[in-house]
Amino acid sequence: MKKSTIFLLLFVLVKMVLQYLVINPVYELQRDEFLHLDQAKHLAWGFHSVPPVTSWISWLILQLGNSVFWIKFFPALFGALTILVVWKTIESLKGSLFACILAATGLLCSVLLRINILYQPNSLDILCWTLIYYTLIRFIQTNKTKWLYFLAISFAIGFLNKYNIVFCILGLVPALLLTKHRTLFLKAQFYYSILLALALISPNLIWQYQNDFPVLKHMKELADTQLVHVNRMDFLKEQVFFFIGSIFILIAAFISFFSYAPFKPYRFLAAVYIFTIALFIYFKAKDYYAIGLYPIFFAFGAVYLSLLLDKGWKFYLRYLAFAIILFFFYGLLKTSMPIYTSETYVKNAEQHKPFSEHTWEDGKKHPISQDFADMLGWKELAAKTDSIYNSIPDKKSIFILCDNYGQTGAINYYSKIKGLQANSFTDDYVNWLDLDKEIKTVIRIKTIDNLGSTRDLALFETVKHVGTIENKYAREKGTQIILLSKPKVDLAKLLRKEREAGNLD
Repeated sequence: MKKSTIFLLLFVLVKMVLQYLVINPVYELQRDEFLHLDQAKHLAWGFHSVPPVTSWISWLILQLGNSVFWIKFFPALFGALTILVVWKTIESLKGSLFACILAATGLLCSVLLRINILYQPNSLDILCWTLIYYTLIRFIQTNKTKWLYFLAISFAIGFLNKYNIVFCILGLVPALLLTKHRTLFLKAQFYYSILLALALISPNLIWQYQNDFPVLKHMKELADTQLVHVNRMDFLKEQVFFFIGSIFILIAAFISFFSYAPFKPYRFLAAVYIFTIALFIYFKAKDYYAIGLYPIFFAFGAVYLSLLLDKGWKFYLRYLAFAIILFFFYGLLKTSMPIYTSETYVKNAEQHKPFSEHTWEDGKKHPISQDFADMLGWKELAAKTDSIYNSIPDKKSIFILCDNYGQTGAINYYSKIKGLQANSFTDDYVNWLDLDKEIKTVIRIKTIDNLGSTRDLALFETVKHVGTIENKYAREKGTQIILLSKPKVDLAKLLRKEREAGNLD
């Protein structure tokens, strides 16, 4: 086995193991993960929030036992494959083993470690962006049309995973048109590859059409509730901090396009970056949407640095490069990874305000990361719901109704009662409601900001508060569990009518 292959396998192994080690056992699954896992039970060509690929992976996880190990395995795998693609890009650029190791270290010790701890579409999204750039580079190097078809497949997988991949193409097309690579648009095989991509994504496009394009509704919801809080300057600032420990590799990449002759054919990538970032800024995108842009630049930066630091006293700067990466990696572990308890993060935030505070999607500052707060309180909610469920004699007429998909999915995942099913009128759950049975008792899960609603009193004779989420660090802190009984109307009929009219609230 070649030395380079041994090192590559070592990085893949370290990446996979490290993803498990950086999560403190006190944390549970994150709210988005619950929704994705429940999609495995309702396979379709699309969902309200995401395209279908995540549900396919969730189905596979379900067949493997639905354990936390497998839930965390796939984002770790996609992160490892991203390192693999960058490694192969360096080899295609005739880079040295040092360049491969430098790029792999930079990626291993970066924001990707944070991204890859969560079972969300983001990990595969970043891999697909990297694959698109890699296949295009290989086409430029070989002029073999097979790489155009691989590009089309990479785009299709990315599109069926997360629509964010469209920004990759929107940034790529004008950049190619401004360079000599515009001849690509004159090749018949290029259009054949487009047809292949369209054929692969067409089931989802048809599903979107048949369901009145829920992606547009979802984008509007994001714009109204989350993106409205996005600050464009914060977006740019975060681009620097994502890879702060290895930013010198990225800087070297941009310099190399204009100072190293063999990289001249790849100058269009600099324009790709500018166009794509400009699009994200214009649409006030979340900062992490742009992370897929960066891995491919590690290949060029690492190769260029390996040449600059090849001889004389400069050779010893190679060790400094690794020292810088590891120094910032230590800071990343301490501040951005869930390796400590919530109490520790809150204590650090109080001691180092405002530098240790975190901005949530509500635009407000909090002492703990939103992701970490979204990984707490779920087992408590499921256990209390189970206890209340067990106390009700007539279980066939119980309806568990939650305010959001996190609560719903958490109960479905952590419940110890076989067959227990929580429901919600939000996201994809509204399409999965079982309203064909008689409802006599409702276990109502309400967030603290929804306690003022009087609808419960209008529909039930008995309203009783029976539980509260007490974990003070959980985002769901204060969420109430309310037992509603003796309905005044036929609830199932009322809910069916409201769902048909689209008035569920």
